[in-house]
Amino acid sequence: MRIVYVLTSLGMGGAERLVLAIANRMADRGHAVTLLVLRSKLKTEWPTALPVFYLDMRRNPFSVIFGLMRASCFLREFRPDLVHSHSFHPNCIARILKVLVPAPAVICTIHNVYTGGWHRVLAYRVTDFLSCRTTAVSTAVAEKFVRLKAIPQSKCVVITNGIDAAEFSPDAERRTQMRAAMEVTTEFIWMTAGRIVPAKDFPNLLSAFEIVRADFPDAQLWIAGEAMNEESNPVSRLAIAGHKGLMDRVRWLGLRRDLPALLDAADGFVLASAWEGMPLVVGEAMAMEKMVVATDVGGVRELVSDAGLLVPARDSQALAAAMLAVMRKSEEDRRGLGAAARARIEANFTMDARVDDWERLYHVVLERD
Repeated sequence: MRIVYVLTSLGMGGAERLVLAIANRMADRGHAVTLLVLRSKLKTEWPTALPVFYLDMRRNPFSVIFGLMRASCFLREFRPDLVHSHSFHPNCIARILKVLVPAPAVICTIHNVYTGGWHRVLAYRVTDFLSCRTTAVSTAVAEKFVRLKAIPQSKCVVITNGIDAAEFSPDAERRTQMRAAMEVTTEFIWMTAGRIVPAKDFPNLLSAFEIVRADFPDAQLWIAGEAMNEESNPVSRLAIAGHKGLMDRVRWLGLRRDLPALLDAADGFVLASAWEGMPLVVGEAMAMEKMVVATDVGGVRELVSDAGLLVPARDSQALAAAMLAVMRKSEEDRRGLGAAARARIEANFTMDARVDDWERLYHVVLERD
């Protein structure tokens, strides 16, 4: 097969990393794969050896039209069998390109339960006929968009995120080295990761951690992630402003490429999101045998099930209570529950199994197209 993956950017986010993992594995299986990226090349991107075509689109009509012209020329030259887009803007662009270049089949993937407003629902609804399938990363995402009539049930397929259990595998020596590098010894370390955006609800997390600190004053919270754009920076500033007394125990790590090592060094993983699709980092923490405390949003329950503790969104008291419950468990109990979390990932969410699912869907779509 000849496959084009369409993304907004190759920025350091979970969805981008997931798409690259799928694309790389498809290339390893002998398919001809290339990436079509809407934005310009960023200073910091996930590295890839795959060919990348940047459209340099900006938020104005002329840039979009010019980008569509360049993309249609690229598709005519590459002659893909399939175009697979991810998230709202790439999904819309892929569907418009179907009008300009009718040959390739189009599959669109939705990564989040957040719709972005009625205009996005309408855009999905009126352009649905241009895609062969619309997939969702969780049942929660699928049910939301079907209920809104953004996509028909008959064309909706759920393919959950995959986790690279080989990359995210615990290593005792690496844990020791990272904890030494971070200058921690016996302190309990809570880890979270994600872009500094409203969806992740860092104010909620800091409020919960403030309660935790009352019982465990030596505990630390590590936050790995950067602001997605300048408009997102007030999220972290607002969070800090309300909890200045915590800042000696909260470490804002910024953008990090060593997430497995950081997860090794941590003792637990916490997610305080207000909304999600199916967060990749939660599955990665589970693969690293970490006990997970997470808000019960989007597809988190489908991923975690009984291998972690789930609490309502925007409830700092409940989040803190779950974190404290984990900290009060014996180290042996935490190890056993962590091993169960990894076993759940290995049984249900491995990357190779998900790539098998994608490959089967591609063949079905091409046979019927």
